Amino acid sequence: MAEIKDPENTIIVDLEHGQVVIELLPEIAPKHAERMKELARAGAYDGVVFHRVIDGFMAQTGDVQFGNRTKDYEPRRAGTGGSDLPNVPAEFSGIPHDRGTIGAARAMDPNSANSQFFINFADNHFLNRQYTVYGRVISGMEAVDKIARGEPPMEPDHMVSVKVAADV
Repeated sequence: MAEIKDPENTIIVDLEHGQVVIELLPEIAPKHAERMKELARAGAYDGVVFHRVIDGFMAQTGDVQFGNRTKDYEPRRAGTGGSDLPNVPAEFSGIPHDRGTIGAARAMDPNSANSQFFINFADNHFLNRQYTVYGRVISGMEAVDKIARGEPPMEPDHMVSVKVAADV
């Protein structure tokens, strides 16, 4: 496991294939980092599936409304929902969408991010300054690489638990 420098801004995601440690970037995207911590602390991400996983591109998850495999998973609607909280405004920066970075998923409106996020499988620089980068995987990319592919995957992987490291 990676060395955790700032437990308050580190997210631990347990997947079926292993643990992923995400370092949040509150100095770059404070509102997005805060939202991820808020939802993690509420347990909202626990059980949520990866509903859109494109090989060589990214794995998207975080639909807390329709994507919880253990409660109300709706494959046809997963990816269309969010949380009950207000949307988060864009926090674009010069941080590139490199392999392992965490980006805020959104609709056409740049200020429509809510709970969904994606993990880049590759350097996706065409997304730079169009989607907010607010974290990076510092340990466990091998588990991310094992996430089942598909839009949606036939048998989607899910986040077993998502916690803020300071709370563990």
